[in-house]
Amino acid sequence: MRLTLRQRLLSLDPVITGLALGLSVLGLAVLMSATGPVAFQRYGDSLFFVKRQLLQGILPGTTLFLLFALIDYRLWKRLAFPAFVVSIILLLLPYIPGIGVEVGGSHSWAAFGPLRFQPSEVVKLTFLVYIAAWFASRTPERMRDWHELVPFVGSLALVCAMLIGQPDTGTTAVIAGTSLFLYVFSGAPMVWFLLMSGIGAATVFLLIKISPYRAARFMTFLHPELDPQGIGYHINQAILAVGSGGFLGLGFGKSRQKYLYLPEVEADSIFAVMAEELGFFLTMVVMALFVALVWRCFVIAKRTPDRFGSMLAAGFGCWIGIQAWMNIASMIGLMPITGVTLPFISHGGTSLTILLAGAGLVAGISRTDKA
Repeated sequence: MRLTLRQRLLSLDPVITGLALGLSVLGLAVLMSATGPVAFQRYGDSLFFVKRQLLQGILPGTTLFLLFALIDYRLWKRLAFPAFVVSIILLLLPYIPGIGVEVGGSHSWAAFGPLRFQPSEVVKLTFLVYIAAWFASRTPERMRDWHELVPFVGSLALVCAMLIGQPDTGTTAVIAGTSLFLYVFSGAPMVWFLLMSGIGAATVFLLIKISPYRAARFMTFLHPELDPQGIGYHINQAILAVGSGGFLGLGFGKSRQKYLYLPEVEADSIFAVMAEELGFFLTMVVMALFVALVWRCFVIAKRTPDRFGSMLAAGFGCWIGIQAWMNIASMIGLMPITGVTLPFISHGGTSLTILLAGAGLVAGISRTDKA
């Protein structure tokens, strides 16, 4: 039975829809408070980042949310291999002279005239579609065959190698972690997951050994007190901001660290400013919203009879969970700072647009199964 447009909208998963759009609106409020001083210093407009987030993130993201939610998600299974090809092409763009743009020491941006975006953010979704379809086309029994390990490892290694070369270690970790989770979720033996995790950890260790800036970040993680005015400045200021909030916070808009003390307040440091202003209790409420979003994705994955839809929902939940955990953990000193942003909250038009598109995809899965 074909549903009308109104019926399709009303049958979208209300939890995914409410949490994704609610976190995006919350992100605008937090962004307005956190970025006022730095936006005024750089651009003479204290609402610069808020306006750009609204125009380049919220508006296109909401449009894609509705589009992806209303389209039958099973269509994307037929486009899985083209999605993989698109992923590779996108990751090549930052390496092309005249198109690739360096931002903050990272060559992970691409520009076409005034249009500038991060291809790696788009790849989080396109590669998820590809591996979800790849796993869905194989039964759990078939996934126990070691021959199936080779194409999976090959495609994942290619994507990760291109990301590491930019360098974009944070996105590499998010994509690799999501892919490995889905590998286990598909029915593959746990021992192979542990083997690949070990290889991944060894690769990270090698990258730290051969890269001076990664080694410096790792040493700062182990001993943040060694160079508080140099490489350790960021993490020390972040911990100071989080600690200053106490249980009840300084109050919305009353952060001290946002006054040009804490770097990257619009991006990966926004959690520290939020914790400083809202305090422990309200920050835990925000974290609970992320947990609820991840949990709902897993609930949809469990109850969806279609294997492809199940993989998509579980993969998106894992993506959000890993990225949120990496951002929060880096701001409180539990892991090195990687530059990973807080989903739906941090500034970034490409990131927010793709996150909302992914949320729309998951929100429409339960609706399609009822159609």
